[in-house]
Amino acid sequence: MIFDLKKYINDRRLLVEEFIDRAAPKADVMPSTLHSAMRYSLEAGGKRVRPILAIAAAEAVAGNGAEAIPGLIAAASSLEFIHTYSLIHDDLPAMDNDDFRRGKPTNHKVFGEAAAILAGDALLTFAFELLSSPEHMEGMDPARRIRIIRELAYASGSMGMVGGQAVDMESEGREIDFVTLEYIHTRKTGALIRASVRMGALSAGANDEQLKAITRYGEEAGLSFQIADDILDITGTKEEIGKDVGSDVEKGKKTYPAMFGLEESRSRARELQASAVEALSIFGDRAEPLREIARYIVSRKN
Repeated sequence: MIFDLKKYINDRRLLVEEFIDRAAPKADVMPSTLHSAMRYSLEAGGKRVRPILAIAAAEAVAGNGAEAIPGLIAAASSLEFIHTYSLIHDDLPAMDNDDFRRGKPTNHKVFGEAAAILAGDALLTFAFELLSSPEHMEGMDPARRIRIIRELAYASGSMGMVGGQAVDMESEGREIDFVTLEYIHTRKTGALIRASVRMGALSAGANDEQLKAITRYGEEAGLSFQIADDILDITGTKEEIGKDVGSDVEKGKKTYPAMFGLEESRSRARELQASAVEALSIFGDRAEPLREIARYIVSRKN
C-alpha cells in the first residue's frame, strides 16, 4: 500500500489546528488587541511541520494513533506557539524587517511593533502554560511531562533557537567560517525540529535506543530543512514562499548557498535526508511518515 503523505499531513494538521483554536485565548477576550495579534499569526497558515513531526515520532514509538497517546496533541501544539512567536519577532524591524509572512502582512505591519512584541511574548509563555496544564496534559506521567517541558525550554533558549538567532544577527554582513554557519543552522532552525521529534518520542514513552535514533533523525532533518530554506530564498518565488525572495542575500546573511553554491547545498541536503531516513530503521513501517516528511523537507517548494 502506497503511503499518502498529503493525507497524513492534512489529518494531523487538522488535529493540531482544532486544538490551537480551542486552547488559544479568543480574540474578543480582554486584552483583545493582544489576543487578536496572537491569533492573526497562529491562524496565518503554515505547514505545522513541527507539531506533525512530534506526532509522527510518537506514533513511530507507540504504534498508536495520535489521539490514543495522552497529552500528545497539546505537546505537539506547544511547538507551534513557540515557532509562531519566533516568526513574529524575526520579522520585526530590529531583526529581519520583513513586510510579508506566509503571503500576508507581518504581525507588526498590522498591529504595530509594540503589540507584535507582546504577542510573541504571550505565545512563548502560553506554550509552557499548555505543557503544565492538568487539563490538556491529562493522563501523561508527571515525570515524562517535566522532561518534555525541559526539552522545549532548552531548544527555545540561548543554547538553542534564540542562541542561533543571536549569532545569525551578529554575523550579518561579516565573513564567517563553516563552524559558525553550522552553529547558526543547527540552533536557529534545527534545535526546535530536534525537540519536536524528541518531545513526540518522550510523550509515547520511548526507550533510550528509540530516543537516540529519533534524535539523530531530528538533527539531520533539521539541518536539511534550513538548507532547503536557504535554497528557496534564492530559487523560489514570492507566491511560493509567501515572503520577499532574496532577502537573505540583501541582508548579507550567511547561508549554505552563499558559502558553497546551490548544487553543493542541494547535495548536502540530500545527504542529510538519506542519513535521517537511515536512522529510523529500528522502527520499521511505523516510521514511514517520518521518512516521507524527511524527503518532503528537501523537495518542497515553500
